Amino acid sequence: MLKAIRWKSFEPYLLITPAVLIILAFFAYPLLSGLKLAFMHYVLFEPGNIHFSGFENFRALLTDKNLPQILGNSLLWVILTVGLQFVLGFILALALNKQFKGKNIYQSIVFLPWAVSAFLIGMIFKWLFNEQNGLINYLLVKLGILEKGIPFLAIPHVSIFPVIAAMVWYGVPFFGIMILAALQNVPKDIYESADIDGAGRMTKLFRVTIPYIKPTIIITLLLRVIWVFNSADLIYIMTNGGPAITSHNLPSYIFNKIFYTTDYGQASALGIMMLAILILYTLIFLKTTKYDDAGDF
Repeated sequence: MLKAIRWKSFEPYLLITPAVLIILAFFAYPLLSGLKLAFMHYVLFEPGNIHFSGFENFRALLTDKNLPQILGNSLLWVILTVGLQFVLGFILALALNKQFKGKNIYQSIVFLPWAVSAFLIGMIFKWLFNEQNGLINYLLVKLGILEKGIPFLAIPHVSIFPVIAAMVWYGVPFFGIMILAALQNVPKDIYESADIDGAGRMTKLFRVTIPYIKPTIIITLLLRVIWVFNSADLIYIMTNGGPAITSHNLPSYIFNKIFYTTDYGQASALGIMMLAILILYTLIFLKTTKYDDAGDF
C-alpha cells in the first residue's frame, strides 16, 4: 500500500519527463549556447582567436550605425504587418461567421495562403512587384497611372513595403481562423438579450462581441507579434535586406551577420537583444490589456 502511494506521488513527474527532456534539448540548450556565444569573440574565419570577450559584443552593437535603421524597420514591419493582418482577419471572420451560399468553398479559398510555403509566396510577390514584367507595374502602365514600371524592390525605404504586403497576405488567414473560432463560441442568447435591449449592430460588436472574444484577440495578437518579429524569410527571398540595409529587420540582420561576417558573437548578442525585447513586450502587453480580466462582463 505504501509503495503504491509513493508511486502515485512520483507518477506525474515521470509522465512529464519526456516533454521536459525535449524542451531542454531543443530550447534550453540552444538558448544557453547563444547566451554563451554573446559574451565571446567568435568569428568563424578566425578559429585561432576564439575567446571570452565580456560585454564587447554588446558595446559593438551600441556603436553600430546600422542598428537604429534596423530597429526602426523592425518596428514598422511589426506594426503595419500585424495591424493590417488583424483588421483584415477580423473583417474576414465576421463575414464568414454568417451563413451564405457557397460558404465552404469561399472559406477554403480565403484560408489557402496559410497552406502555401513562405518561399513560394516570396517568389510570387517578387514577380508581382518586378519592374520589367511584374503584374502590378503592367496594370499601372496599362491604366495610364505610370509611364513606365517602378523598381519597387530596389528603391531605398520603399522596398520593405512590398514585403509587408506579402506578409499581410500570408497572415490574414491566421487571424481569420482564430477569430472565427472564437465568434462561433459566443452564446446566441447574449445577442438575443442585446436585441431585446434595442442594441444596434455596432453596439453589439463593441459591447458584446469584442469583449466576449477579447481573450482570443489578446493571445492571438501576442503570438502573432512574436511570430512576425522573428520572421525574416520573405525579406531574404524578396529583397535580401536591400537596397543597402533599408529593408532589413532584426532577424534578417542577424542572418546577415552570420553569413557575411561569420561573427557568431555579435549575432548571438543581437539574438539576446531580440529575446529581451520580446520578453519586455510580452510583460507590457499582458499588463496593459489586462489579460487576466479579459472575457469578464
